[in-house]
Amino acid sequence: MQELIDFVRKEAGQLSEDNLSSVISRFHPKTLRKKQLLLKRGQIADRYYFLISGALRFIYGDDCELTAWIVLPGEFFTEISSFKPQQPTRFNIEAIEETELCYIERKDMEMLYRQLPAWQEFGRKIWESMAMRMIDEIIRFQTLTVEERYLEFLKQPDFMQRVSVKQLASYLGITPNALSRIRKNIR
Repeated sequence: MQELIDFVRKEAGQLSEDNLSSVISRFHPKTLRKKQLLLKRGQIADRYYFLISGALRFIYGDDCELTAWIVLPGEFFTEISSFKPQQPTRFNIEAIEETELCYIERKDMEMLYRQLPAWQEFGRKIWESMAMRMIDEIIRFQTLTVEERYLEFLKQPDFMQRVSVKQLASYLGITPNALSRIRKNIR
């Protein structure tokens, strides 16, 4: 939980210690086993999450599982395409490895937004961060070659230890065989 406290302090610096305690008291711990679902396709997202350890992937499709998004420790997130409009999600969110996170219910976030201006600022920063990450991903996908995108992932600490070749290939939009050829050519 200390990771969450540090994250909130950094992103919502105007919170007093009493307000910080009030915010943190609204969060609940959750642990997932490898391959366990956090959110299942068809459910409505009603929580924000903070990933403490482990990794998650957003999976789209039934037949060929497309890894659409990967969440790593230190990220505050939700399934925004379901959360905001309160519509069923198109994704399964699955633990890639044993995962520890904290969550806060939508109603508690809304209550904190009404009560604490600093928490409104926190929420704005979180939504901006999520939007920037999505924009960066889209730009990388449109402007970089698959090899360049793969090299970007290699720069992230522990990324390759967490994500399988199959999952990474899916995220890059290629087959595992094509990724193996890229890896071979880069060595």
